[in-house]
Parts: sequence; C-alpha cells; structure tokens
Amino acid sequence: MSGPGDDPRVKIEARETAYDGFSRLETLALRHQTHDGGWTPVLKRELIERGRTAAVLPYDPDRDAVVLVEQFRIGAHGAGMDPWLVEAVAGVIEDGETADDVARREAVEEAGCELGELIGIGTFMLTPGVCSEACTMFCGRVDSRGKGGVHGLAEEDEDILVHVVPAGDAIARALAGEVPSAYGAIPLMWLASNRDTLRERWR
Repeated sequence: MSGPGDDPRVKIEARETAYDGFSRLETLALRHQTHDGGWTPVLKRELIERGRTAAVLPYDPDRDAVVLVEQFRIGAHGAGMDPWLVEAVAGVIEDGETADDVARREAVEEAGCELGELIGIGTFMLTPGVCSEACTMFCGRVDSRGKGGVHGLAEEDEDILVHVVPAGDAIARALAGEVPSAYGAIPLMWLASNRDTLRERWR
C-alpha cells in the first residue's frame, strides 16, 4: 500500500480509522527507510488527521499593535496548563479554499478584522510526531482601531476574546517563553525580526 504523498521511503502495510469526530484517529502499520539505507521492522503508529490549517497575525503598523485572540484549548487543559491560550487567528482549510482565503475569513469571524496585504511567514508542522496538521502562517495588515470584544461563530460554539496589544509587549512575552501556543509564538517571533521592515513597507 502507498502512503500519503506516495513517498517511496515509506511503506504503509495497513491503515484503519479508529475514530472519526472533531479529528480523525488512524492506526497504521508501516516501515520506513533507515539512515543506513535499510528498512525498519513493521512499526505501529497512531496518526491524528487534522488536515491543513492557516493562521494570521494581524499587525497594525500605524499603531505598532497586534490583534490576538484568546480561547479555550483542550490540549492545553490535558497538559495541565492554563487552557485559555492567546494566539494568532487560525482555522482549518476546507475543500476549495486556499490558505489566504482562510486567513481572511477567520480574521473576520474570530476577530472582526478585515485584512489588507498578507505576508507569508512559512508552513510549520506543529506536532509532527503524532498529527498531520501543517499550518501556513501569515502576517496581515490591519487597522486595529476599535477592535476587541468577544467574537466567534455561534454555530461552532466559539467564545473568542480579542486583544489589541502593543507589538513590543507581545513580542517580549513570546521571546520570554510566555506564549505557549505555537500559533502565537511563531508569528510573534517572526514579527520580532520583520517589524521594522513591515512598518517601512506599510507606512
């Protein structure tokens, strides 16, 4: 059997769906090439299928501020951490959508923000040891005046608190390790290196 991407270095011997809900859990039996050119024995692995996602950090160059969202995350709760995490805006890429589409749609739904130009940051695996999720991240220009409050789609039971934060303060927290979610830390660390360039580009 071939695996995702038909990578010849990986041989999927068997695959079963163990659960299909908010995420899908698959159990796999597989072999992969070793660094010396051989093959592993058959390995049993679980894979959480989440698909691809997109995230965007709305940045206001005129006020040097970022728009961040705070919401409950079950994974943080399970890890024994504060489950209300502060992050960039993010969402799942559905069929027929691009990452850019999702960044703009989610900015409206989660934060009440219409975005201007989007700048790509990169695509990142967040938990590659067990989950297929690959997140394409952006920084998007925004006018942060009047932004804030609680947002989200009622039909998705979303309860999202929007924060407008001075960029320097948010970056300092990320660099100090005080932003535990990769959805928040990665774009803020990127902004730390690109803030002056963006302010010049978007002045």
